[in-house]
Amino acid sequence: MAEPERQRRSRLRPAPLIFEPADAAADPEHFFDLESVEDPRELLSRATELTHAFRAAADRSVEFQAIAAAQLADPRRFDRLTAADIAERAEWTEDYAKKMVEFGRDLLRGTAEPTA
Repeated sequence: MAEPERQRRSRLRPAPLIFEPADAAADPEHFFDLESVEDPRELLSRATELTHAFRAAADRSVEFQAIAAAQLADPRRFDRLTAADIAERAEWTEDYAKKMVEFGRDLLRGTAEPTA
């Protein structure tokens, strides 16, 4: 397999979650011990809690992406990146990168509404 293909595939894998042991995460059948829950009521409850936690984590991650994009695009930086450079690094479109830079600037100024 060519090196760029290997790099692309490694980027597509989900990031390991800090609080799930690596050996458990390596087992495709394991997911936060939900597979061991026998009671469907408890399974629904625990799975719903995880869903809410992941959504909140995703929203916060987007905010940090926006802040990083705004910092990287800051015209006061000698190593400032263009929207195209940021888009390439984050695998976004250039238009999306511009929106994220603006969102990040709003977050840094405290004028943006949090996503969650």
